[in-house]
Amino acid sequence: MNISKEVKLASTNRQAATTMASSRKISLAAGILYLLTFVSMPIGFLYSAILNDPNYIVGSGTDTAVIIGGILEIIVALAGIGTAVTLYPVLKRQNESFALGLVAARILESGTIFVGVAFILSIVTLRQVGAGADALVTSHALSALYDRIFLLGQSFMPAICDLLLGFMLYKSRLVPRALSVIGIVGAPLLVAGYLAILFGLIGRLSPLAGLSALPVAVFEFSLGVWLIIQGFNSSAIASQAETTSKLVAEPLVP
Repeated sequence: MNISKEVKLASTNRQAATTMASSRKISLAAGILYLLTFVSMPIGFLYSAILNDPNYIVGSGTDTAVIIGGILEIIVALAGIGTAVTLYPVLKRQNESFALGLVAARILESGTIFVGVAFILSIVTLRQVGAGADALVTSHALSALYDRIFLLGQSFMPAICDLLLGFMLYKSRLVPRALSVIGIVGAPLLVAGYLAILFGLIGRLSPLAGLSALPVAVFEFSLGVWLIIQGFNSSAIASQAETTSKLVAEPLVP
């Protein structure tokens, strides 16, 4: 009987060690992906010519900066999906519905980014094929559509994602609760800023708009750094593993 207990204990210890090692790989990958979502920060500069010059398609010069901006946005979109997919195995132990919701919200957010890039590159194409003045109205419409889709994809959807993520991290204690609270509080502030811009109360580039987006940016950047350096809380991972083991071990009641 003692041998049986020792075998069970050894098996439990091996399972716990495997879970911890797996969770560390997940936290490292998720942290790197979260930091990758910040590579698009220079797009305001890279897109300045195409968004600020109404006669861009009839002008001359290189399109390299705009194309680089588009590539950076594509990287951000893929990294955004990657963060939710990578974290899913850990977060589903806390709330599977919310974890799936995070994946879906990230995919929708990234979809808006892809559409926005398509609008921008369409303007570049009009310029490169020499569409001329006849296509000015089309280019202005594409620029306006990019502005709207950017506002949706980079303001409203990130708030939904971070509210779901912040709640799950807060409940599970996978990271310090103070960090989770930044995401939970920042999400409604970002939505408020989005609505204020949508109704014309503030400008998209106004200081208030930047302040409304700051907590979410701090949350995601800090989370990325924390996951790379510290990883998940080991006691929270152990608690999740123990709960999962108990559920698996319990016999089904007919």
